[in-house]
Amino acid sequence: MILRRRDVVAGAGALAVASLLPAAAHAASFVSKRPAPGKRNFTSPAIEAEIKRVKAAIADPELAWLFENCYPNTLDTTVETGTIDGKPDTFVLTGDIHAMWLRDSSAQVQPYIHLVDKDVKLKTLFQGLIQRQARCILIDPYANAFDKDPSAPSKLEWSQSDQTEMKPGVAERKWEIDSLCYPMRLSHEYWRRTRDKAPFDDTWSRAMALAVETFRVQQRKDGPGPYHFQRKALNPTDSLMLGGYGRPTKKIGLIHSMFRPSDDACLYPFLIPSNLFAVSVLRKIAEVHREARGDTKAAANAEALAAEVEAALKQHALIPDGKGGQVWAFEIDGFGNWVFMDDANVPSLSGLALIDVVRRDDPLFRRTADLAWSDRNPYFFKGSAAEGIGGPHIGMDMIWPMSIITRAINADDDATILQCLRWLKGTHGGTGFMHESFNKDDPTNFTRSWFAWANALFGQLIVEIADKRPALLARNI
Repeated sequence: MILRRRDVVAGAGALAVASLLPAAAHAASFVSKRPAPGKRNFTSPAIEAEIKRVKAAIADPELAWLFENCYPNTLDTTVETGTIDGKPDTFVLTGDIHAMWLRDSSAQVQPYIHLVDKDVKLKTLFQGLIQRQARCILIDPYANAFDKDPSAPSKLEWSQSDQTEMKPGVAERKWEIDSLCYPMRLSHEYWRRTRDKAPFDDTWSRAMALAVETFRVQQRKDGPGPYHFQRKALNPTDSLMLGGYGRPTKKIGLIHSMFRPSDDACLYPFLIPSNLFAVSVLRKIAEVHREARGDTKAAANAEALAAEVEAALKQHALIPDGKGGQVWAFEIDGFGNWVFMDDANVPSLSGLALIDVVRRDDPLFRRTADLAWSDRNPYFFKGSAAEGIGGPHIGMDMIWPMSIITRAINADDDATILQCLRWLKGTHGGTGFMHESFNKDDPTNFTRSWFAWANALFGQLIVEIADKRPALLARNI
């Protein structure tokens, strides 16, 4: 029997539900769920000061408790720091799975980057993560997750018999465009805020060159390329058809992505949110090449690919919204076939503004995000506990808090933000943390009691509200 990732996360939820009653009893007193100071993996004075600052502005005691638990969760429980060859090294677990996803690790630390110049330790943490991600990409640019030991075989039981080229150090090898996009975005954000050249050495440069080349190879203009993947699994979204190369496509200049950010197989290989993300980060990484390294050739190469993919998106990825306008498709195949839906994982159609791909007030984005938050999206669910977006990874009627947080960050009106805060406050199942998903009618039915990305994103939301709309926090939610 093959154990799959979804089996692990469902088991985690079941364990959490089994212990829910004592957790709920303690929740009434809002006692901190953080590890004791001596047992925290990483402590930053700047982050501790930020927690005190923001928590003091929150009138609702339960919301303040949730923020204090969630915001530092990545640092408290998932960060492992050290050195390699005299340089900082940072490994970031995804939570209850002992491996580092390139996507998750970047997103988990994103809420702290505005404080990076206020704490030397925090700055070193970011340097170490940028370096670790570069080394991971050099191991295998097609892998989405990595083990801490680069010489070890995968410890994830569900990936050990995958029919693909599994290299030492790789935990899982699902090719997802965003796995390379997120390290690019993190590098740019760090450079923009610090102007520190330290992490952008030759190792980083080689990794970024390989990432751009991988994008080009996965345009598949000259054949299917080297990547293929199959898994013996009951769930069809865990494997790829046609010998592991995925569905056929017409080569139109877009980049093939075999899997979504959810780690589910794409229906059509041109995943539009991820191609849009690629355009954005290719231009960001060109800026780092040019300014941090004086590498105009690498910068021009990245910008040329961005322009090509952007043109293909404008020509092929816009579809009718049913109201006389256009929206972005979710996936297309280049032959004229498309699917409109959305998935809670980011990049998503709803999450494009969250990752700086578009402006929040971009009309095309707004139309697309509004349609995704409606019955036109088969994975949009409404229940007695909340409404929000899920996806096939967990199944029907399971809302991801990440989708509610994303909607709140996108929102321009107080009413929407307050409603999202009420849903988030009411669906943590008595645990004091965000989860991967919860049932639309029963928040005690959830998956993943320890999911650091969702916790980090919730913390980011509260910090942004405290800075931009403090009056919303100065009231009981």
